[in-house]
Amino acid sequence: MAHDIFSLTGKVIAVIGAGSGIGEAIALGAADQGAASVVCLDLNEAAAAATAARIAATGGKASAVTMDIGDAAGTQACLDRLAEAHGSLDGLVCTPSINVRKPILAYSGDEFDRVVRVNLRGNFNVLQAAGRIMTRQRRGSIVLYSSIRSLVTEPGQSVYAMTKAGILQLAKTAATEWATAGVRVNAVGPGVVETPLTAPIKNNQEWYDAYAKKSPMQRWAQPGEMVGPTLFLLSDAASYVTGTIIYADGGWTAADGRFTPPGM
Repeated sequence: MAHDIFSLTGKVIAVIGAGSGIGEAIALGAADQGAASVVCLDLNEAAAAATAARIAATGGKASAVTMDIGDAAGTQACLDRLAEAHGSLDGLVCTPSINVRKPILAYSGDEFDRVVRVNLRGNFNVLQAAGRIMTRQRRGSIVLYSSIRSLVTEPGQSVYAMTKAGILQLAKTAATEWATAGVRVNAVGPGVVETPLTAPIKNNQEWYDAYAKKSPMQRWAQPGEMVGPTLFLLSDAASYVTGTIIYADGGWTAADGRFTPPGM
């Protein structure tokens, strides 16, 4: 019985950002958990198709679709077609984000708009489009990707942190609006994860090591370590979980420093 509540058997799961990193890992994980179909969505259709092909190679059912979450009308049309083709949309995960690391005084208006368009407007577009479908069918689970930066930040992270906090508040608000329609909305807040987005940090050994040491686990996460928290939120095991965030951060937000007192 305990195993069954974590299963995604019979569910149609859409993963936005499935072409690489965390999204790719989640798409593969959803297939492993028995999803009836995994729809791999990404701005890079070839990358999404490669993920879908990996799922198909292991006997799963998957397809690949191009999506630009910054395009509200296109996002709605894409998810509408998906739901119509598959008969439902049971779960949706949205992982994409971008970051421009700069001090506030050095930020340009164009850079601000670019980050907000993807991270905040993009997630709003996805949330609204999926919400319209799921409230009509009176079931579904949406998982947005926030970050530890919704809670703690550092120099150079102003706009990114603002958008990640905004994503969390969007999830909470949608959860309160759609709960009686059978739709759950939650967020995952990763710590530092080795993905294409964080590649510039990995290439700077001092910076990479500093982030590893900040975590009580003394290491970075791998994309696959975000799969469990995400699939839990999609599954029936989380049937009474909505409007919250799971910080999968290796203890980052639990610790306020790196120094261990003597004798500890």
